[in-house]
Amino acid sequence: MSSPAVEPGTKLAERFRLEDRVHESGGATLWKAIDEVLARPVAVHTFDPDFPRLNEVVTAARVASRLTDPRLTQVFDATEDDGHSYVVSEWVSGESFGDMIAGGPLDPERAAAMVAEAAEALAHAHEANLAHLCLTPEHLVWTAGSTVKLLGLGVDAVLGDVTSDDPAREDAEGLGRLLYAGLTGHWPGDEQDSGGLPVAPMGDGHFCTPRQVTAGVPGYLDTIVCRAMLPETRRGLDPLTTPAEVAEALASVSRPSPLPMPTPMPMTALPVAASRSEGIDTVAPQRHTPPPQHTQHTQHRQMPQQGGGMVNKVAMTVVVLLVMVAVGLGAWTLGRSIGNAGTPTPGEESTTPTPTAAVKTREVKPSSVTGFDPLGDNEERGELAQYATDGKESTDWHSESYDSADFGRLKTGVGLLLDLGESVPVKQVTVEFGGTSGGTVELRVGDSPRLDDMSVLQKINGVSGKKTFTAEAPKKGRYVLVWFTKMPTYQGNYRGQVLEMKVLATK
Repeated sequence: MSSPAVEPGTKLAERFRLEDRVHESGGATLWKAIDEVLARPVAVHTFDPDFPRLNEVVTAARVASRLTDPRLTQVFDATEDDGHSYVVSEWVSGESFGDMIAGGPLDPERAAAMVAEAAEALAHAHEANLAHLCLTPEHLVWTAGSTVKLLGLGVDAVLGDVTSDDPAREDAEGLGRLLYAGLTGHWPGDEQDSGGLPVAPMGDGHFCTPRQVTAGVPGYLDTIVCRAMLPETRRGLDPLTTPAEVAEALASVSRPSPLPMPTPMPMTALPVAASRSEGIDTVAPQRHTPPPQHTQHTQHRQMPQQGGGMVNKVAMTVVVLLVMVAVGLGAWTLGRSIGNAGTPTPGEESTTPTPTAAVKTREVKPSSVTGFDPLGDNEERGELAQYATDGKESTDWHSESYDSADFGRLKTGVGLLLDLGESVPVKQVTVEFGGTSGGTVELRVGDSPRLDDMSVLQKINGVSGKKTFTAEAPKKGRYVLVWFTKMPTYQGNYRGQVLEMKVLATK
């Protein structure tokens, strides 16, 4: 008896409702589905009854489900039966590596960082004897949660009937191809696996090296690609034959920003309506203070016992009356002072400060952002400048790397220049410098992009994390310059970095 047809709306295991058919090939269909128990989207592979490798794909999925690396797609369920056979896995939302490089190569270090994450995840999988064998730009994703995710481990190779006598080496070469694509925007392989990227140019019967295709590729990354997947150009270097070796070669690159941590809630007073059952006191504890004591303590003097008890009583009465008069006079004086507080006497000006109105500001978006190196022969990584104001701290502008904090005494500084499009009264500039440390930076403002024509708004030593530059009085200018006069340290070198910056001007 044939199994019922799988259509949109079909529910598997009484919880996975199939919704959209994403892809179909060779008797296997990929669906976007809803896990109705946990109310979340999932990816589901279903198979025709005569699918030839059903047992192999279910076995591979079950092995993958035991892996714990968060960079690998999580497998939730894998079932093989006479009715519906299926594999349920994590639904990953984000931007594929192919989409990211469709318009051209990435910043070299960012491309290397993503491939390094994939290499470490694959090394973990190979320890469990599970290979990928099908690495393409569409299998590597920068997720909506700002993490790297590798799709299709084990399962895609079985679906495509791909095998290898040396799976570790095959995956090492696949990682090399991914890095090549990220550095050049070209795919060094078959066109059907390119994800729409142009195929890499050839020379002398083999693919050109990344540096031959794209200017500015660091030499050490070019070498890693050659060692992983271009045997003709290794120049006597040992090949990288496993994902673990590729991961080790890329271990020194800085990694992409992780999932942003939730912003800590400010430590403000809790509302009175909050529940006390949570163990939080919502009413300030009452302090049992002693009753106020008079500040004019009189020493007890023992009255001489002249004339017996009546004399003592009279003397005590006089003392009490004197004390009462003194207290009453003091209270009247104090009350008069309080009553006159804030009311100037004739001919006298009030000393009560007049509240100052808060200065209203607005954010000014730059019309252009460029690297700034007036004493150099380039724009100091100008191709990355746009990332300093794109609203994403996962991207950044950074300078060239230097061997010393003083630029080898070849120049006085480098920086990042914002053109605001018009002259505005700049009040405050916030800059996120990221993970650098040390160094010195000046925030300059002016109506001319020449260094000497811009005045220094503020100077900060110790360039790390988020810094705020504030002018006592708004400084008018069209150009804002983050000017590094002493480079901070970064990953063992000296390099300036700006993840994000914001300019506020008075209204």
